[in-house]
Amino acid sequence: MFEIIKKEGDARRGVINTVHGTVQTPAFMNVATCGAIKGALSAFDLKEAKCQIMLSNTYHLHLRPGDENVKAMGGLHKFTKWSGPILTDSGGFQVFSLAKLRNITEEGVTFNSHIDGHKIFMSPETSMQIQSNLGSTIAMAFDECVENPSPYDYTKNSAKLTTKWLKRCKAEMERLNSLETTINNEQKLFGINQGGIYKDLRVEHMKEIAELDLPGYAIGGLAVGEETEVMYEIIDEVIPYMPSNKPRYLMGVGTPVNIIEAVHRGVDMFDCVMPSRNARHGHLFTWSGIRNIMNAKYTLDESPIDEQCDCPVCRNFSRAYVRHLMKAGEMLGMRLCVTHNLYFYNTLLEKIREALDNGTFESFYKQYRELLAVRI
Repeated sequence: MFEIIKKEGDARRGVINTVHGTVQTPAFMNVATCGAIKGALSAFDLKEAKCQIMLSNTYHLHLRPGDENVKAMGGLHKFTKWSGPILTDSGGFQVFSLAKLRNITEEGVTFNSHIDGHKIFMSPETSMQIQSNLGSTIAMAFDECVENPSPYDYTKNSAKLTTKWLKRCKAEMERLNSLETTINNEQKLFGINQGGIYKDLRVEHMKEIAELDLPGYAIGGLAVGEETEVMYEIIDEVIPYMPSNKPRYLMGVGTPVNIIEAVHRGVDMFDCVMPSRNARHGHLFTWSGIRNIMNAKYTLDESPIDEQCDCPVCRNFSRAYVRHLMKAGEMLGMRLCVTHNLYFYNTLLEKIREALDNGTFESFYKQYRELLAVRI
């Protein structure tokens, strides 16, 4: 499934081959939680924004429109008209972040819907069944995501539970992929490393799940309260124990600088709501730093959002116009801002890949690791 083309230090240039097409890595996955990017972007807009792979959410799609309804419509690809690879996360993080009351047992998790409060039970098996109904390319294992910091003993037991759940996820996916009624019989399972901020737990857990020889592995449970430097330290500890011949995915991260730093450490895949969420509030990423388009100084500014960007927004509209739309509450303003930010993120990964191809990533890393965090 995964081929490494080139390396520079710990950074890797590769390609993931899937039944729905190839993904050039390092890659950013654009987050379409409910099958759409928040900000009124469709699958066709994503292609224009250089998107390679779309990420959708198991928990949210299970609640609405219902995963069985998506299956009846032919699966998530046919439903959304996105033809490329799709990764679905397991719902574990949403149980952690959205459920005010939840009861975790070895069997699974019982919690209340954040929409109407009705009781839901999710187990490794049901998570796999939901993701199979969606027909995604890559399905993430069901895990427990703990808050950082959490007590050591709780975190240790949580990691052990995640391992048990992962084995059940693997068995259930093998069963589902053998059925004639399954939409995508080539669906791949990625395991998730947990262990909070404790390096020994992280390493121990990674060693355990690596033995299952899954198609890919993720580092989960980061960017949920810990300091950025702690996140980097955990990545440094875990990476040596992640199979070198499998894709490495850092979940829910992050800023452009986070991505550059993680690529430098050997990570291949990323996802984050940040580009679309920040865009909807007028915070735009540029090659000179972060720009708040709501600032009054842009009222009469005829320049594009980023003079170094060739996205459809920067080619056609001024800062003044985009600011006006945002101030007026026009939906077009959010749409333009989200388009720009997603294009920027995908271009950033494209430039990282080019630098790795050319053997110049180290200089790229040194040039942009601080510059992209500057607030203009």
